[in-house]
Parts: sequence; structure tokens; C-alpha cells
Amino acid sequence: MDDDKQGLRARSRALRRGVFEARGEPDAERVAANFLAAKEEMGVPPPGAVVAGYWPMGSELDVRPLLHQLRAEGYVCALPVVAERSKPLIFRRWRPGMALQKGSLDIRHPATSARTLIPDLLLAPLLAFDGDGYRLGYGGGFYDRTLVELRRRGTVLAVGIAFSIQRVERLPRDDFDQPLDWIITEESAIKIG
Repeated sequence: MDDDKQGLRARSRALRRGVFEARGEPDAERVAANFLAAKEEMGVPPPGAVVAGYWPMGSELDVRPLLHQLRAEGYVCALPVVAERSKPLIFRRWRPGMALQKGSLDIRHPATSARTLIPDLLLAPLLAFDGDGYRLGYGGGFYDRTLVELRRRGTVLAVGIAFSIQRVERLPRDDFDQPLDWIITEESAIKIG
């Protein structure tokens, strides 16, 4: 299973990189528009809720246009921090223009002085996804551990952000893999289940 996932990760990275280089920025705007158009159907919590996005790395779809719009509507935004390798992510409050630090795995995040928050809505990057809502990440298990913890605490809406071309028929799964509730692409909002 690990070999299957590793090979799929390499192919998915190359595929995502190619589509990103061809048209990345306009697709980020379309993802934001598709999210906002489906917000009510998705059951997105009202303004004041905490939205955890991510700072894009490499060819990840940029969710900052969406975060800017949600912040303007009154949502509180946060970015993930890898605190420990085998633990769930933590989230610190983020505002546009805020200075960021480079942390573990070269992930940019707010400084330790920023308030730690618990997200009501989690936006997750991915390498591939399937129709059952499973995502292929980078192999660290951070988002899976985080979703287990957030779901144990209460309700969280988990939304994958992807190019439509990243969809595969079926991903290999482990017992600890956590499905997402929705996937937003440049083409549509996909409800899982």
C-alpha cells in the first residue's frame, strides 16, 4: 500500500504541477467563486466562525483569494502549524499582511504570538482525491490526525481544494485515512456522500 501511495504521489505532483504552471492563478479565483456559490448548500457556519486555510506551497491551489473574501465577510482566518511530527496540526490566527515564519517542512505560518484557534471549517490541500472524499496528501498524516481530533471535539466542515484533474477513480486507503465533506475545484463544488 505504501508503494502504491508513493507512486501515486509522484504522478499526482507532476500532474498538479503541469496544470498549475499552465493556469494556476485564474483557477484560484474560480475555486473561490465556486466555494462562495456553494456556501449555503455546504452548510458553512456563519460569519465569526474560524476558517483554517493554508499558505500555498509549490503547485498547491492558492486559497488566499478565498480567505480574503471570507475575512471580509467577518470570518476569522487561521493557518496550520506543524507543532510535532506525529501530532495533529494546530492553527494560529492569520490576517493579510501579517509576517509569517517558516516552520517545519518549510510551511509558512503565523508566529507563536498569534492566537491559537480551533477551526469550524478546514480547507485542505491535496495531491489527489476520489469520489468518496478521500485525499492523498504528502504522507505525514497531519490532516488525517487533525480531522480525527476536530471531529472528536465536535463539528468541523472539511473541504478539499483541488484542480478537477486531480480526481482519481479510487485512492488506496489505510484505516486512519479521513474523508473530506466537500471538494472544491475550479469547475465545481463536489458534495461527498
